[in-house]
Amino acid sequence: MENIGAIFDNPLVIKALRFFLWVVVIIVAVGLLRRFAKRRIDNTDYRYKTQKFIEILGYAMILLLLVMYVTLDTVKDYTIIIGLFTAGITFTLQELILSIAGSFYIFSVRVYKPGDRIEINGIKGDVIDIDSIYTTLMEIGEWVSSDNYSGRIVKISNAFVFKGPIKNYSMDFPFVWDELNILVTYGSDVAVAKEIVLREANDYLMDYTRDSQAKWGEMVSRYYIENAQIEPTLAQSLTDNWIQLNLRYITDYRRRRATRNELFARIERSVAATGGKVTLASETLQLLKIPEVDVRVR
Repeated sequence: MENIGAIFDNPLVIKALRFFLWVVVIIVAVGLLRRFAKRRIDNTDYRYKTQKFIEILGYAMILLLLVMYVTLDTVKDYTIIIGLFTAGITFTLQELILSIAGSFYIFSVRVYKPGDRIEINGIKGDVIDIDSIYTTLMEIGEWVSSDNYSGRIVKISNAFVFKGPIKNYSMDFPFVWDELNILVTYGSDVAVAKEIVLREANDYLMDYTRDSQAKWGEMVSRYYIENAQIEPTLAQSLTDNWIQLNLRYITDYRRRRATRNELFARIERSVAATGGKVTLASETLQLLKIPEVDVRVR
């Protein structure tokens, strides 16, 4: 009994027991508050967030208690205790703090805004909401082709604005350049084919070309950038199988798929109306010589 009494007379043991009792009180209080939230809050999302907040608050209180018990006898300046606690919280919640800082950066620097089409962290989509922690996107691509919605809502941490490139399709210049390859046979009239492709492109893209010229003028005056070709251009290349006509044109970033479809349809109709002067190519196999086969019938 004397040995046991001597143990409890030790200040370190008393201090450890007090710390243990306070930890038990905090754990019990956290458990009771979580049960209270579970019974009182009907909304599943709010209930989950509230329980998580109570749990994190409990961990923070235990950490603060540990810092105070360890440093209270050796460090008399409470500002040092507060500084150590703040450093611990900052390290623990660094992703959350970075996300909040990212939201201020997004709004102040105008990185993107709701309605913009962006690609960030390898995910492409239209921005539908920006809050203090997340940017919400309506995803584009993945298992669907071209620039169609996949139907998934993606939430990306605002911290990613500091971690990699952000591709904005619509911030200052809501147009993109696209290319279309028209393949014609070597026996076709190439001059007629070029005339058809450029005529249909100029006729259909007239409005895009006019509107984009004004926007590109603003880009040239605002940024250190060269004055680019806005009108549709055509380049020719020769392959083993066909002549490739590469059409480069500008279109609205939201109508890239529809523009390609309409251009293909127009060019195909015009080629069919040439009466055989221009023929669209397809991959073919030409046999130059058939090997001799010796067949004997008995």
